[in-house]
Amino acid sequence: MEENQVLTTLKILIIGESGVGKSSLLLRFTDDTFDPEQAATIGVDFKVKTLSVDGNKAKLAIWDTAGQERFRTLTPSYYRGAQGVILVYDVSSKQSFTKLDAWLSELETFATKHEIVKMLVGNKIDKDKREVSRDEGLKFARKHHMLFIEASAKTKEGVQCAFEELVEKIIQTPGLWETDGREGVRLGTNDGQSQQGGCAGYCSVV
Repeated sequence: MEENQVLTTLKILIIGESGVGKSSLLLRFTDDTFDPEQAATIGVDFKVKTLSVDGNKAKLAIWDTAGQERFRTLTPSYYRGAQGVILVYDVSSKQSFTKLDAWLSELETFATKHEIVKMLVGNKIDKDKREVSRDEGLKFARKHHMLFIEASAKTKEGVQCAFEELVEKIIQTPGLWETDGREGVRLGTNDGQSQQGGCAGYCSVV
């Protein structure tokens, strides 16, 4: 594959309760910015970013939806065709963690890709007040066969890793993104070396 060739375009969703930092995670990843006064998303925000993982370049179309109930009519079309989802909770808010089951239920109801890859992100680890332990997050992720990471959109910790791990897992699941015309595509490799070096201690593949 040519070095600049994009292997595939992936639809990635960011879901979770209002106020957990979904938009902040997105802006930190795409623009490397953080606004402590970030306004609540109205409807759906959408950003595009190209990411290279293990020699494979993917174009990410990332959708960030409002967590407020009044925007729930967007749900079916929002989930349609997505290959990956980042489910976010706030480690300083037990309520945002307890609502994860409802978000997973909605995902299972509306997602059209059977093998959709799920990443659980415990955001705001920069906060002093923690209501959800890392072990609680990891246990939930394992129970639901999700990738897991704790992160901080404010300090950047874990943010890049979360997206890289998600995309790497999607690329390793060809049925999620390959089309008939892509059968001859050869996946790039990194000489057997994983790019998880920068993620050590953060990501857990379950």
